Amino acid sequence: MPSRYPDEEQAVRERFARIAPTLDERGRRLFAANEALAFGFGGPEAVARATGLSKGTIYRGMQELNDLERLAPPEGRQRRPGGGPKRLTERDPGLLPALNALLEPATRGDPESPLRWSSRSTAKLAAELTRAGHETSPDTVASILKQQGFTLQAARKTLEGKDHPDRDAQFCAINTATKEFIEDGQPVISVDTKKKELVGDYLNRGQEWHPKGAGPHVLTHDFPNAMPKAVPYGIYDLARNTGWVSVGVSGDTAEFSTATIRRWWTTMGKAAYPNAKSLLITADCGGSNGYRVRLWRKCLQRFADEAGLAITVMHFPPGTSKWNKIEHRMFSLISMNWRGRALVSYETIVQLIGSTRSKTGLTIRCELDEATYEKGIRVSDEELEDVAIERWDFHGEWNYTVFPRAT
Repeated sequence: MPSRYPDEEQAVRERFARIAPTLDERGRRLFAANEALAFGFGGPEAVARATGLSKGTIYRGMQELNDLERLAPPEGRQRRPGGGPKRLTERDPGLLPALNALLEPATRGDPESPLRWSSRSTAKLAAELTRAGHETSPDTVASILKQQGFTLQAARKTLEGKDHPDRDAQFCAINTATKEFIEDGQPVISVDTKKKELVGDYLNRGQEWHPKGAGPHVLTHDFPNAMPKAVPYGIYDLARNTGWVSVGVSGDTAEFSTATIRRWWTTMGKAAYPNAKSLLITADCGGSNGYRVRLWRKCLQRFADEAGLAITVMHFPPGTSKWNKIEHRMFSLISMNWRGRALVSYETIVQLIGSTRSKTGLTIRCELDEATYEKGIRVSDEELEDVAIERWDFHGEWNYTVFPRAT
């Protein structure tokens, strides 16, 4: 239908275009209502065409102008309470219960749950709700989830499994023995194997500063069985805040572990503790230095005989490896030092580990151990009986001392 006031509508359109960016919802409504009142008959239709606002909005604005005291919204609001479109959850009362049913943790064990085996993204939730007769969009689902107190969260490593009843007692025993050894001038070391690393142009998580567009590039795929691996076994001296890491090229075995301890002792420990008669080792319960590994005890006996040291070993209870000092005083710093860099060669790995420092004065010495350590070596009962071991009364499987045998 042709406009009765083409020139006037164009003038309103221009005025609205100039002022609209500065107006809120109520301001646009009142501006349009005021222009409509100035037109007279047919004003709401003409202003609606010029501004793009609905005639209903303009009529409400005209009513508000005629009775500002009664119809004006409360301070700080654009509309009166109850104004505007109703929330989708109000128009569809079954929507929220249906969404909560999809998110209910108990449905994880329900094979009939539609999202039992798929990720619960807003797109999939919206699709499932629409399929059930509750038409909605991913953005609406995200808005409802936020209103319900949901947030995007990732899994966090906080569960340590079932606590051993003597866990705290073992911690106290380790702490007491550590203090006694250090006060007596005897060495105390924390040992463990760091995660095996791939050697080559492969992705290493983390970020570093580079010129724009000059970041490192690595291979798209890796095939673990067809590439060399680095096996870093570390030793951390609790009293001196120094570390030693041997980077192995074969496997993580008990022979490799004790060979690393022997290297640390002959290269660093013996000079730092010339009067040492004993050595305290704190270690995890598993791995190459696990309390059930027979070869570990046999190799410790060989080292005790060579060094003339009484070697006391105290294992952390199962599931508590993160409490081992080497984890957060040395290994974490190594990981930060080489983050974002491809470990292209063994030399690169040795250099990066050896250059790791901390504000508290940590220094690390690192060497490559190219020896081959066989896996699957069995220790007979007779060989095990030849180990001069004394187990403690308190959890002798975790706490024991290997004495040097007379030559």
